[in-house]
Amino acid sequence: MIITVTGYKGGIGKTTTAIHVAAYLQQLAPTVLVDGDLNRSATGWARNGSLPFQVADERQAAKVSREFEHLVIDTAARPVREDLEALVTGCDHLIIPTTPDALALHALVQTVRALEGLRATNYRVLLTIVPPAPSRDGDEARASLGAQGVPVFVTAIPRLAAFSKAALTGIVVSDVKGDPRARRGWEAYARLGKELN
Repeated sequence: MIITVTGYKGGIGKTTTAIHVAAYLQQLAPTVLVDGDLNRSATGWARNGSLPFQVADERQAAKVSREFEHLVIDTAARPVREDLEALVTGCDHLIIPTTPDALALHALVQTVRALEGLRATNYRVLLTIVPPAPSRDGDEARASLGAQGVPVFVTAIPRLAAFSKAALTGIVVSDVKGDPRARRGWEAYARLGKELN
């Protein structure tokens, strides 16, 4: 399975999503994460600690991908139309993370319109960094996207400090010690992984 994570805006949990989807898939079969982000965020995350899967530079992808059953691709933000077309045709699932705030949702609509122009059907939006109750931001964003006919994952990823701790220490959120909410973060990504199967 080839899964690509992309979006028009930075700070939406794109690399966090790629890391955790790869970690989930690694439990099922050998998985590699291809770091196609110019910032090399996934590579930096891996360098800080130990991830349960291999991270490869996009320039190594053709060689290393033969060894793995699952490929997760973390892309650069703001893909141009040609890049978006290649991403759509080159993967089984296209995940588009977005936070439930107005600026991110505006950027998301640009991405969705471009995908509609390409007649893409293999994408879904993932709500990320969703604030806890009593905030209704996540629910309101989901309702707004649904009203516009945008396909959205049932799973939403909560806003948790445990994700920052995981990135700083180079591990997945399930391995963060001393944070009782870390498990909640991992469970959310495990639910997302099940939606992909």
